[in-house]
Formats: sequence, structure tokens, C-alpha cells
Amino acid sequence: MCGGENTAYGYTTDLTMKGLLKLARQVAVGGLGETGDISRAGDTAVAGLKAKAEAQTEGGAEAGSAAETPTPIVLQKRESPVSLPIEQRPDKVGIDRKVALVKEAEQAARAKDEQLIRQVSAGYADIIQQVTIANSEGVYVEDERVRSRLVVHVVASDGKVIQTGYDSAGGTKGFELFEEVKAADLGRRAAERALLMLKARRAPAGRMDVVISGEAGGTMIHEACGHGLEADLVQKNLSVYAGRKGEQVASELVTVIDDGTISGKYGSFRFDDEGNPAQRNVLIEKGILQKFMYDRITSQKDGVNPTGNARRETFRYRPIPRMSTTYLAPGEHSPEEIIRETDSGLFVRRMGGGQVNTTTGDFVFEVLEGYLIKDGKIDEPVRGATLTGNGPEVLQKIDRVGNDPGFTIGTCGKDGQGVPVSDAQPTIRIPDLVVGGILEDEGDN
Repeated sequence: MCGGENTAYGYTTDLTMKGLLKLARQVAVGGLGETGDISRAGDTAVAGLKAKAEAQTEGGAEAGSAAETPTPIVLQKRESPVSLPIEQRPDKVGIDRKVALVKEAEQAARAKDEQLIRQVSAGYADIIQQVTIANSEGVYVEDERVRSRLVVHVVASDGKVIQTGYDSAGGTKGFELFEEVKAADLGRRAAERALLMLKARRAPAGRMDVVISGEAGGTMIHEACGHGLEADLVQKNLSVYAGRKGEQVASELVTVIDDGTISGKYGSFRFDDEGNPAQRNVLIEKGILQKFMYDRITSQKDGVNPTGNARRETFRYRPIPRMSTTYLAPGEHSPEEIIRETDSGLFVRRMGGGQVNTTTGDFVFEVLEGYLIKDGKIDEPVRGATLTGNGPEVLQKIDRVGNDPGFTIGTCGKDGQGVPVSDAQPTIRIPDLVVGGILEDEGDN
């Protein structure tokens, strides 16, 4: 319900006429306030279902003699050009096969070192959402969203140091995903990372060139850039990118795209949660800020079309601008070239979590797997590193972009709700970035 600058959202599981009209009136109170025409607003919100108000003719005609007859809304079903084929539906796969998958990952992880591997957590999940959307503009869409994922966490300890490793796979796919990605490989890789970090020295602190691998996924692009390009934050002046459309906000090597149409990716879908088709949106092109990600309300405020980014966790939440599959477009350099051209610095193979202030662009990220670069080669592993900087400043600094994009999966949280996303980037180099670790005079304890 939208009443001028005011909006309100409500939901119900009571789909009777009485239940829908009750919801409409409740939403109208939130949208117009108690002084508004609640009855009229409520009926408008469920236009075409029932006329509640009775009209009287002039001169005192009998109540109801001229009752308005609602005009039915003709719904036009939209078809999506997005193909998200499913070969093995998860609901057709027995629970025994799913349990076996988890055990395979767990056993492979423990087998790497039965003494040092202290804990393994392997989790499988799938979901099938049947989504139907109809609105007062005559739009009618149906979308079946099928997602599967497997996540492995490993804890290793030598009695003095505790380190963790992580790996995952997921997508808008069925059980066929685990023919492409083997559960045992996920378990082994997670264990290897935990064991490697046990032997690693503590990372040095200071400013240095940082090379982030395509294997790290697009965490930095998602957090330090993507959230700031969501239109609701922009319109509230909670984004460092507010008012900068058409400006150079990144290096000419940087093109950032949000694309909900890529087949198989965890953040893909046919329609967003307002019934708009998923689409490919070029947000930053060769460093120039081109557009933001919109839902229906924010697009109306800016006088533009929705971008297919209205998403929500379930019907219990209102749709808001969210990312789907967000990535930094690949460049021309091979990752080997980028390493070779870097005399010294830090190589980041896996990123962890972090924090971003979308208003200022400032961020800090954890490095889960890192190595020193010496004389243009990857050298010894280091642990405990963090990356600190400012999103727009870092994007301006990028001077190498690789040709090896790597995708990761996740659940993105915003306003108390989570949605599945993918993000990606190729190998990139950021000169003179602040790395948190230990200073030389502190020693390596």
C-alpha cells in the first residue's frame, strides 16, 4: 500500500474475502494514518475482489441501491526468458542419499589428519519455493525456485593454535550439483585450509600491495560496493555513492554487474518478488557509476524502471532492493601475470567476513587464507590478516584485473531478512592497501 510518501506492508495466510479485506484495512491504516479514508483505501488495496462501500444517490435514495460494482482486473501471465533447468529435483531424492553426501564430506575432512582435525561440521540443505504473484496492475507470474547447497566447516588444533577451514557449493540446481562438485573434495579442501593455517606465521601489518584471488569470490565487491548501490540506501543518503551517478567512482578497469539471470547461480531467479523479470544490470561500467538497484517504490521516486532487484526472505517481509549475483567483470591479465608483476605484498586466496559502513564506504575484512608475495612469487602462508580501506578509494586503486572469475555463495542479510546470493570477481591487485596483522617489533607469537 502506497499513500504519497507513506508506505505500509502486511501479510495474511487467510485468503478468504473477509481475511483479505481485513488485511487491506490494516495496511491502509499504516499507509494513510487514522485520518485517511480507511474503508476506501482498504478496498482499493484489494481492487477487483469486493466493493465494500455502499453509495447512495442524491436525494436520499435507499442505501445500497446504487452500490458500485467492482471492475475485475484482467491478469496477464508473464513468461520468463530465464532458463533455470533442474535435472534431479531434491524432493525426488531419498534422504539416505543426502545423508551419505554429508558423511562423505565429513569423512574426507577427518581423513586429512585424524589427530589435528578436532571438529567437522558438514551441512546439506535444499529448498523448493513455489511463488505466485498477482497485482492490481494486471501482472501475474509464477516462479519455482529450487536451490541446493553443501557447506563444510573444519576446526584444527595442535594444542596451542586453533584454526578453521571452510568450503561450500550451491546453486539454483537440484541434486545434479553434486555430480559436478564432489562432497569429498569440499571436505578435503576445508581440512587442508585449516591445517595449512596451523603452520602459518602471523601476518605482518602495514601498507602493501594486495592481490585477491578469483578463488576468494566477490566478498569485497558485494560488501564494499554492492550494498551502497541499493537504491533505498542511496535515497536515504546512507550510501557513499548517493548523488554520484555518472561520475568516475572506480578505476577504468572496473565494471560491476548484478545479474539475476545467470543459469545455475545461487542468486538467480526468473522473477523478483514484485513480479518484475530478473535482468542483467551494469552498475559501474569502466569506472563510471551507471545505475542503482531498484524495487518498485524506489524506482518511482527516481522516475526509472524497476531493475528486477525487489527481493524478500518470505511473504512475511516486504520486498526491498537486494543484490542477486553481483560480480566484477573479468579483465585481460592472467592471475600468474599479476603475481609475477608484484614484487612483494599479500596474496589472499580466501576471504572471511567483514564490516562495511555504507554511508562512508569504510570496511574491514578478515583473510581466511593468505600468503606473502616475495619477488613475484607466492611464498609462505600467513594467518590473522585483515584488509582495511574505503570502498570507492579501493575501487579507484585497482590496477590489475584478471581473467579468472570465481563465484561463491552466501545468504545476504539486510533489515532482518536473508536472501540467497552469489558474488564473484577475478584476481585483482590493489596497491598500497592497509593490512592488519602484527608489527615487526611485536614478533610472531
